[in-house]
Formats: sequence, C-alpha cells, structure tokens
Amino acid sequence: MTTRLVIFADDPDWHCRRLVAACRRHGAEVTVESLRRCRFRLGSGGSGIEIPGFSGDTPDVAFVRNIPSGSFEQVTFRLSLLHALRELGVRVVNDARAIERCVDKSMTSFLLHKAGIPTPETLASEDGDTAASWRAMQATDVVAKPLFGAQGRGLRRIAPTDPLPDPGDTALGGVLYLQRYVGHASEWRDFRVFVVGDKAVAAMMRRGKSWVTNVARGGTCVRVPSEGRLAELAVAAAHAVGASYCGVDLIEDGRHGISVLEVNSMPAWRGLQGVADIDIADGIARHVLAI
Repeated sequence: MTTRLVIFADDPDWHCRRLVAACRRHGAEVTVESLRRCRFRLGSGGSGIEIPGFSGDTPDVAFVRNIPSGSFEQVTFRLSLLHALRELGVRVVNDARAIERCVDKSMTSFLLHKAGIPTPETLASEDGDTAASWRAMQATDVVAKPLFGAQGRGLRRIAPTDPLPDPGDTALGGVLYLQRYVGHASEWRDFRVFVVGDKAVAAMMRRGKSWVTNVARGGTCVRVPSEGRLAELAVAAAHAVGASYCGVDLIEDGRHGISVLEVNSMPAWRGLQGVADIDIADGIARHVLAI
C-alpha cells in the first residue's frame, strides 16, 4: 500500500523540497501543508482532525519540518494537533513531546543530566539573586541563551566581571538560562552530529568566525567521521529527549572532554549535506517510511 505522508512546513524550503523528492522516490504520496491550516472539528464523526488534502481522514505518517511561530495559544494549539495525531495512531516524526523537550533548552539540559550525558554546568532560573550566586561560583565566562532560541540568535557571552542580564529582559523571556562557557584553546569550533533512528549518519566540525559557530552565523563545515565518542553521545542524547531524528551539538575542551550542548528536533542540514558522503534527506525518508 502507498504510504500517505504529510510534511508540516510553512515554506517549502530547500530541506522540504529534498525530503519531498526522496519520499516520492520511495513511492510515498506526499502532501506539504502548514499547521496553520489544520484544525480540530469535533462532534460530527471522522477523526476529529482536519488536514487540507485528506478529506477528513488522517495520513499514515506526519513529518514536522517546522512549527510556525505565533502567540502562546497558537503554538500550544499546533502542538496539540501533533499530540492528537499520535493519539490517533499516526506516526509523527518528531512527535510533539520530543519537540517540546528540545525547544525548551532547560528541559533538554535536565534530560541530558538525568541520563548521565556530559553537558556543561547549567542554571535556569527566574530569580536574579539565585543566578548571581551561581555565577559567582563559576571560574570562567558563562553564556546566556534564550530558552527557545535557535541558530545562534540571542547568545551572550558574559565575562566574570560583567553583570548578568536582567531576568526581566524581554529577549530572554523572563528566564535566565546560563551555561559554563566551553571553548577550545586554539580555535572556535564545535560539532554537529545528525542522528536518524539509532544511528549517527553524518557529522561535521563547525569552525566559527567568532565563538558562535552556527553555519547561519558564518561558520564553515568540515566533515568528520560519524563514529566513536561523538556518535555515542549524540545517539544517547537523541534517546534521552525521545527524538526519532535530530541534530546534536557537541563541544570539546581539554579539561572536560566532549559535552552535549543542545539537541535540535527540527534541524537544518544544508551545511552538513555539503560535506557529507550520504544523501541525508534519503536517509530521513527511509526512516520516516520505515524502509
């Protein structure tokens, strides 16, 4: 039987187009739709969820390329649609629970800690005095991150003599999420490992023009083997957050070894594809379609 797949995306970008092509090569019937246009319709039979193009029925698989930004209520509603699809037996990749865990950096850090996965010392708090006390115990710079930030946006590196941001800073959403700064002695670099299922399928080193190494911020990509300790930690991090596929950011220093920084449940892979020796979209398609 033909697998009916919906890809939730607001914009059919490069990643979406490659994934559509890969899934169609494997015989899937693919629809691209925005979560903005989906709805609950209850009390009149049917599944209770309406996705344009499915005539009141549900797809076999839903792939979440992105969740549109919006008000707290809008984002909650869109996540509820994903939760509901899973309740109806639809395979959702990644499902709402994994997305929620990864979008919230504090929960990601907690789950990494709980699983015993190395990650930099972290504090997340709404209280400025608590943050200041924690900061005073750190011998190095710390990094303040927006709880829901991505692609290196809004990061602040804070020296020991610099003041912490105000917890009420609107850019931080009223929560101070602080991590010990981890830097390499000779250059700005970290790693991105792409995990699909239970396997690290591709990996790269990102070299930055500054301490923020994201490709979106000018970082350059160098292929590295997707095996060994990097792969081991990346797969463990994916399991810890419950992600079916993800991009895992890791960093290394001489004192602490390799640590996991973040897990991205809706990762971009264009930069990584430029240095990878596999077709990443095809690997995702095979996993999504259970080939």
